[in-house]
Amino acid sequence: QVRLVESGGASVLAGGSLRLSCAVSGYPFSSGTMTWFRQAPGKEREGVACIDGGGSTTYADSVKGRFTISKDNAENTLSLQMNSLKPNDTAMYYCAAPAFSHYSCALTRPARYISWGQGTQVTVST
Repeated sequence: QVRLVESGGASVLAGGSLRLSCAVSGYPFSSGTMTWFRQAPGKEREGVACIDGGGSTTYADSVKGRFTISKDNAENTLSLQMNSLKPNDTAMYYCAAPAFSHYSCALTRPARYISWGQGTQVTVST
């Protein structure tokens, strides 16, 4: 059974940085695709960043150049380094694993992901 536990969310000022983590178990982490999504109140869930089994990364245009996704295979931990945060980055952030670990990154297809964490809240204020 896949288990995903996010941490690291907080309230920060615009321009600040945060590092989110997701502890993963029950999933072929080192060789599998993992993705960060976010959802703001009243908005649809949005794919933010993805890393596949080969280490290739994909980012939403809205975060490109500011966010970095990475894996620590020794610790089975997925991270999202977020810099230059903006108020419209405010959302609940979720890590997710697809139904099949070999699936390629699919930021616009949340239905591919069947394992989700409980989320961690990020609030960016001016």
